[in-house]
Amino acid sequence: MHKNTISQEVNELVLDATNVGVWDWRVENDGLVCNERWAEIIGYTLSELMPVDYQTWLDVLHPDDLPRAIKNYDYHCQGQSELCELEVRMKHKSGHYVWVLSTGKAIAWDVEGKPTRMIGMHQEITFRKRQEELLATTTELLRESQEIGKLGGWQLNLHNGDLIWTDETYRIYETTPQEYIPTVEMGVSYLLPDSKKLFQEALDAAIQLGEEYDLELETYTTKGRKIDVRTTCHITYVDGVAEKLSGIFQDITDEKNNQRKLEKSNQVLKEVNEKLKFAANYDPLTHLPNRNLLADRMQQALIKAQRNSKQIAIAFLDLDGFKEVNDAYGHDIGDEFLCLVANRFKTAIREDDTLARFGGDEFVLILDDLDCHHQATEILQRILSSITEIFIIENKRLSITVSIGVTFFPQDNSYPDILIRHADQAMYRAKEQGKNCIHEFDFENDVAIKLQYRELEYISNGFNNNEFLLFYQPKINMETNDIIGLEALIRWQHPTEGLLSPFRFLPYIEEEPLAIELGKWVIDQAIKQHNEWRRLGIVIPISVNVSPLQLQHEDFIKQLNEILFLNTSFQAGQLEFEILESSIIKDTQHIAEVISQCKQLGIRFSLDDFGTGFSSLSYLRKLKTDVIKIDQSFVIDMLDDMDDQAIVKSVIELSKTFGRSVIAEGVETQEHGRQLLKMGCQLAQGFGIARPMPASSIPEWINLWNTSPPWICK
Repeated sequence: MHKNTISQEVNELVLDATNVGVWDWRVENDGLVCNERWAEIIGYTLSELMPVDYQTWLDVLHPDDLPRAIKNYDYHCQGQSELCELEVRMKHKSGHYVWVLSTGKAIAWDVEGKPTRMIGMHQEITFRKRQEELLATTTELLRESQEIGKLGGWQLNLHNGDLIWTDETYRIYETTPQEYIPTVEMGVSYLLPDSKKLFQEALDAAIQLGEEYDLELETYTTKGRKIDVRTTCHITYVDGVAEKLSGIFQDITDEKNNQRKLEKSNQVLKEVNEKLKFAANYDPLTHLPNRNLLADRMQQALIKAQRNSKQIAIAFLDLDGFKEVNDAYGHDIGDEFLCLVANRFKTAIREDDTLARFGGDEFVLILDDLDCHHQATEILQRILSSITEIFIIENKRLSITVSIGVTFFPQDNSYPDILIRHADQAMYRAKEQGKNCIHEFDFENDVAIKLQYRELEYISNGFNNNEFLLFYQPKINMETNDIIGLEALIRWQHPTEGLLSPFRFLPYIEEEPLAIELGKWVIDQAIKQHNEWRRLGIVIPISVNVSPLQLQHEDFIKQLNEILFLNTSFQAGQLEFEILESSIIKDTQHIAEVISQCKQLGIRFSLDDFGTGFSSLSYLRKLKTDVIKIDQSFVIDMLDDMDDQAIVKSVIELSKTFGRSVIAEGVETQEHGRQLLKMGCQLAQGFGIARPMPASSIPEWINLWNTSPPWICK
């Protein structure tokens, strides 16, 4: 009894060590006894499967394996096989199938010779089966690769000089064994000069020094067609002596052609990228930093000043009387004059200072690493002096002065945009004091601050008195003449000044909480108006401009959901948000998350004024906007300005590369439209199509548009 117990324990230990599931099937009463491992293989405990019988096994067997399993069992029962062994798939508790090697044997029979008892074991072989499948796949892939990859071979006997080619090598050379007897000399003669020299050096090194090689060469076939090939060399030694050289010979013409095309495309994309990067960061006329690069330099300067306990001066420069020069002599001389003035300014400042063109005849200067105000004053005085000498352009003697406003950080501890605004306000005080002078911003007493607060109060009162309304400007597909959208544009019906454009009031509130309230109102009103039009049978997507402050507000998504909840009949897929590049530069990650949440609601996004504020194309790749709007500043002058036209074309190509739709704004004439169509841009918006109009005028305009001849006649 003790020996039996020991033997049983040894058997159990062996079974546990081999990870085998054991079963004992009493055929006559369908009783099936299994160990715990039998159940574990398919993800169960044995108690979960109780009672276990033959049907239990059938239930977990893969349907495709069932006929084969029954056939195998029948063969064994008929005495045609010593073991009942097969590989089957059994369904795991988690839902997938595992491969199992099932091995059984009948050990008892009835008087008719039918099995009454079978015993056997299960062993999981999923990993082995996957390896077999992988090996089979790899083998087939290798076979196909040799055929598809145009892969030949060669062997050179170093004793007698015999050269042997495979059939694929003959095919690569466009010949046959009957037409051509290969020799090293003949093969070398087909190579192009550079490749011939490279190959001869490699072959000599292989024969003389035992150096193997892997080369890409250019050669001609026997038919005179130029191809690219790859050849390798392996050296076989016998008793330490080189016996033969062998290697592959592969036609890589298609790959090399594709590589050349890709390199060319990458070069074009690189050039486009560089042009766009320059256009996004530098003023095309003066080549000074633009507003976008100015914002970046400002942020860096503020961080540096805080870290080093230094001061910064932000100066706003405005030329006195430049408009008169432009009016008297024309824009060409005016542009050259601006460039000369900018160059004079640069000679007056330090190498690390930032001078940016802010717009028109306005410049912004950042002077960092200052210990006191006096250092900045000296530099600003040099700027005043730098343009006292007469300018001569086309034999015309021109003179100009400049008014300068300046504010200092950290004394003026404001955001970057506000610092520039304060310097701007100080500049106006300099003009009031007679021009050609410097005025320092006074936060407490400056009249401009009072103006800001007064305007903000007027705007707030106007909002509370329902004086704001929305105009709408159509967008069209110039190819089909279809109306593809309506952009909502805010206006202020001022009680005394009449209808005011957003440029008259939005700058005063862009950093104020009122901007968020006004933006929320615009979205709500646009959606309500869309619902009104839908009741008239007009269903056209609408787009709404979303300000940087609004987009970055922590409750933006919550407020948006509230608006959509109150307008249940509105489909969010009919709404598009237009965002400026300045909206995304400050916190790209947060903006990307906001865009993602909005797109889950069905809302589309367009990137407005593209080309005027980007610091990196990585923003375009990260932010999943649907549409790119080409800024009107490039479109309006593109018929006469080849630089603008090149930028427009580059933006169109870039949009296609990133899979974005592209629309041009500022389309003033049909000629603009025709040029855009030639460059691959079908979508357009501008005064040449329709000016912004009240909501009440939209139905009539749509009817007129749909019944008139196409805007661009082909």
